[in-house]
Amino acid sequence: MDKIPSISARILLLQIRHRALDTEITELGANPYQNQLLLQRLKKEKLRIKDEIQWLKDELIPDLDA
Repeated sequence: MDKIPSISARILLLQIRHRALDTEITELGANPYQNQLLLQRLKKEKLRIKDEIQWLKDELIPDLDA
């Protein structure tokens, strides 16, 4: 049970980073000829963070089968 605050804090940090990436992607997307490689990298990072957030949220839910 002592892991919950650290998991919650990690989720919060990841959500902040996810929002920041969203803003950065939007700004880069406004000029599609700017840097497509960077835009693609940022989108992949945003998806990775989204998956990690979901995984951590799943960790907070107790295993009902146990």
